[in-house]
Amino acid sequence: MTLETGRTERTAIVLAGGYSTRFGEADKAVAHLAGTPMIRRVVDRIEPVVDDLVVNCREEQVPAIRDALEGNPEPDASFAVDPIPDRGPMAGITTGLRAAGGADAFVVACDMPFVDPDLAAHLFDRAADHEAAVPRLDDQWFQTTQAVYSVEPMLAACERALERDERRIVEPLLELDYVVVDEDEIREYAALETFENVNTRTELEAAIDRLGDE
Repeated sequence: MTLETGRTERTAIVLAGGYSTRFGEADKAVAHLAGTPMIRRVVDRIEPVVDDLVVNCREEQVPAIRDALEGNPEPDASFAVDPIPDRGPMAGITTGLRAAGGADAFVVACDMPFVDPDLAAHLFDRAADHEAAVPRLDDQWFQTTQAVYSVEPMLAACERALERDERRIVEPLLELDYVVVDEDEIREYAALETFENVNTRTELEAAIDRLGDE
């Protein structure tokens, strides 16, 4: 769907610019998970519910990620390269938002291979009358790297936070008119494994075992 301004309505921003220090020397974004690069699993799951897809990463990651996304069908993804590498997720979100074609953006980390597209679609719906829709589990803080943000307000808030040298994603969020999607509501659309990260080799092996059982 395209807005009258020429912008698409829904963007997905996949954050892949971290250095994966807990994963070892390899880049976890392109690590193979049951035969498929992890970032490709994330992209394949969310692409059906968005109109525009942006991968945020460092310059040196682009060739490997581009290779990871090759195949049939090949997703129509663009790259948003961090001008200053590894400043944290909020800086990556800022870079991704600058490249977003949509009015709203679903932000997800590249190490969340079980991300549920039904939850992403629901978050877009919940954000319709707000500037953000953010999941929150009962015993945890906001799930800010699997949330929907209105592009222009969130970008402005992120830029102000970065000017203050603030790196916590919650800082720009608190400037927005946001709605919380609580655990009971989340469970109507997705299993809680949607929020699971693969940060280490051990977690990668566990994820491979789980996918092998599906």
